[in-house]
Amino acid sequence: MPRINLLPWREELRVQKRTEYLVTLGICAIFATAIWFSMHLYVNEKIKQQKQRNAYLNEKIVFLDKKIEEIKWLEKEKESLIARMKAIETLQTSRPIIVHLFDELVSTLPEGVYIKEVSQKGDVVMIKGVAQSNARVSNYMRNVEASEWVKDPKLTIIQSKTEDGRRIADFTLMLKQTALKTGDEEKDEI
Repeated sequence: MPRINLLPWREELRVQKRTEYLVTLGICAIFATAIWFSMHLYVNEKIKQQKQRNAYLNEKIVFLDKKIEEIKWLEKEKESLIARMKAIETLQTSRPIIVHLFDELVSTLPEGVYIKEVSQKGDVVMIKGVAQSNARVSNYMRNVEASEWVKDPKLTIIQSKTEDGRRIADFTLMLKQTALKTGDEEKDEI
């Protein structure tokens, strides 16, 4: 029987398979490295783009914050101007009221009653005066009640005393000032 030695052939086959395995492993490693490198470049590019977007958004946010501050300042300025306009409007409308008040104080004043002092806080008017009698103070209060510009007379103090041989009455009277409504104001209330 002939002897065939198969060992070298098996050895060559083993070396060939090992070489193919190592070549395949090397190609896979190169391919994996290429994929990793390309993914690395892709991810770094995406990160760079996102940083640019973030920088752009931050720039716009700073710009809009400045605009918001400017708008807030303008709103405050607007409120200040509106308050000034309302104050001026109030002064313009109330300017003739004080004239009417003094005119009413004089026109309602009966003979024998004299005003020494007039002061006002808000719509409350305090009048200090002297009358020849208590009846004249009462007459003055009735005249005030009939007035269109003042109302609710309240006598807080009345003192009778004698001065230069005459009997007089010192009095303090509280009144509320009212403003007549114009036609426009009456329509607004309806």
